Amino acid sequence: MSGAANEVLEQLWARKSVRAFSDEPVTAEERRLILEAACQAPTAGNQQLYTIVDVTDQAEKERLADLCDHQPFIAKAPLVLVFCADCDKWLRAYGFAGIEARRPGVGDLLLAVSDANIAAQNAVMAAWSLGVGSCYIGDVMERCEEMRGLLALPEWVFPAAMVVFGRPTAQQAERQKPSRVPLGAVVCENRYVPWDETTAREALAERAGIKGYDAWVRAFCARKYESGFSREMTRSVEQYLEMFQ
Repeated sequence: MSGAANEVLEQLWARKSVRAFSDEPVTAEERRLILEAACQAPTAGNQQLYTIVDVTDQAEKERLADLCDHQPFIAKAPLVLVFCADCDKWLRAYGFAGIEARRPGVGDLLLAVSDANIAAQNAVMAAWSLGVGSCYIGDVMERCEEMRGLLALPEWVFPAAMVVFGRPTAQQAERQKPSRVPLGAVVCENRYVPWDETTAREALAERAGIKGYDAWVRAFCARKYESGFSREMTRSVEQYLEMFQ
């Protein structure tokens, strides 16, 4: 973005995912600032319905890299944070006050997932402002059962997102950020407007490029939406949600 109104907007436009890190460490002070920034995020009812697991054990990082689609860069990241939607801590707090509270429901879980992801994004942008790159790892939902075992998550705690952090290599720093679809394809005024074919083709034209819309969308659908990992993520989350019924 050229001529942004302020530094914050410049940072938002510039930030991109980083999947290769230099050997320069994330300092203890930077780690603290990133975690503090995460905890300053907006939160439902000021409940902070999340717990952040700071993974420092190298063997555990290696296990996470293997679990999450065999991505070695996860194990090489100086900072690995798992943002968990936590419906457990307040339930315990209520119990300590002698309250027999209801079981958490799906609505509680969705609220906690929202809280966790908002906190994660605060951490991501705080890190970027310090020269530290990051990458969201969505595979933690796909491997829900294994993640809950590895991190010793209680019954009402769900791994919403993992983010790995480190300083980008020169190649990663210079890599162009992928484009986003035009604003008109995302923003509706007053009420939802479904994409029609014209909107879809115009919105994805840049990404499709010379390959053409039809061929690009077919390949993208097969690689993402119809992929094995996408189906496994749905199965894993559905199985976890059964306990909220």
